[in-house]
Amino acid sequence: MKRINLIIAFISLLILTSCEEVVQLDLPTAPPRIVIEASINWQKGTTGNFQKIKLTTTTGFYDTSVPIVSGATVSVKNSSNVNFNFSEISGKGEYVCTNFIPVINEKYTLTVTSNGQTYTATEVLKSVAPITEVIQNDKGGFTGNNIEIKTYFNDPANESNFYLYNYSYSSQVLQNFYVDEDTFYQGNRFFSVSLSDKVKKGDKINVTHFGISKSYYNYLSVLLSIASNGGGSPFQSPPATVRGNIINTTNAANYPLGYFSISESDKIEYTVQ
Repeated sequence: MKRINLIIAFISLLILTSCEEVVQLDLPTAPPRIVIEASINWQKGTTGNFQKIKLTTTTGFYDTSVPIVSGATVSVKNSSNVNFNFSEISGKGEYVCTNFIPVINEKYTLTVTSNGQTYTATEVLKSVAPITEVIQNDKGGFTGNNIEIKTYFNDPANESNFYLYNYSYSSQVLQNFYVDEDTFYQGNRFFSVSLSDKVKKGDKINVTHFGISKSYYNYLSVLLSIASNGGGSPFQSPPATVRGNIINTTNAANYPLGYFSISESDKIEYTVQ
């Protein structure tokens, strides 16, 4: 029996080491859809006048470049019908505005017109509680041997708040994103926490807190759940298309991908001690 097992192991090893040919599957390709990246962000301490929206389309699985969308008309309007036009940067699929006026709790409507199709979405600019303190714990994590960073804020009382947290690291390519709601700490001091177990002394960490709407919170919860499933591989295909809040008013069946969000944010840079 031992000899048979050794033979099987040898054959398996031979198969694994000899199969190096890349097999490209003939995957079905769906018609391209427009992808609208419209995240308006007003960072505390800035005017928020400069904003950018990016337009691309979906593409085939094996394609190495992402097609951009040029020649579109892009604008955002507030509840007083003040229109902020976004001008195209040639060749990049990016549209910028330099005179945007952000106002907390103001309602904004995005309109994108491209190739005879009109896309719209409406969101309210949500505020975010200011960051008050960063605390480092050298005995954090599940093992008690990791450096843990907590970023504190005072959640406003008597209102429901939703948050997006982002941690980026000077020594790592990957960033941490996660969402939160204040159901269990409303009106109290609370924190976001670094989710990386590779933080080391001397690293610079940029922490950003965003105030987001409940609908955007729900949308991001689904996306982040898909991304983290099975180890969070960036090459993993989602089990279904995640629809955002942008609709096609010309042809509802030809819906876009992406989300129109508008948030206030607070940011801090911390150097690990």
